Amino acid sequence: MGRPLIIGIAGGSASGKTTIAQHIKEKFSDETSVLIIRQDDYYKDQSDKPMEERIRTNYDHPFAFDEDLLITQLKTLIAGQSIRKPVYDFVQHTRSETTQICHPADVIVIEGLFVLEDEQLRSLLDIKVFVDTDADIRFIRRLIRDVKERGRTLDSVVNQYVNTVRVMHQSFIEPSKRYADIIIPEGGQNTVAVDLLTTKISSIIHHQVL
Repeated sequence: MGRPLIIGIAGGSASGKTTIAQHIKEKFSDETSVLIIRQDDYYKDQSDKPMEERIRTNYDHPFAFDEDLLITQLKTLIAGQSIRKPVYDFVQHTRSETTQICHPADVIVIEGLFVLEDEQLRSLLDIKVFVDTDADIRFIRRLIRDVKERGRTLDSVVNQYVNTVRVMHQSFIEPSKRYADIIIPEGGQNTVAVDLLTTKISSIIHHQVL
């Protein structure tokens, strides 16, 4: 297997990054191997901190992530070797004790808030995607997700959004849009844009095979 095709998908919280990554995986599942890596799993370990301190962490700042580990493991996959990827526990606000073994794949999709913000990570990407969804839609999606799936209260989600999410989005995530090769408005709901993206991926894959 040659060098994998590396696709980076960035965008605001609950913009639809995961949905687009899943569309790519489903599209090519019959003809090639696709690995999806969530940047969220590379939040720094906080097991040495009390819960009160973990809750106060600004999870919407680039410093909350172990970017060095993500880049190192991505390079390992590119070199054709398997990795043991961390898994983040959003209820406990720290890394889970379990890890996930990930094997090299023909297509590797990295999705997360700051995938386009870090220069070292950007340099490894073949296709850079930014999912551009209106703030009110992202907030509603985040509210539903965090309450249902991550054990948050309504008040905690609202406070986090007002105090950190919105500010960090404007400071770090929105500016990274200028690095994108493709901008997809409205996330996975934009079937035309997703189809164009998968067509481009298909052309690259088939060219590599030839």
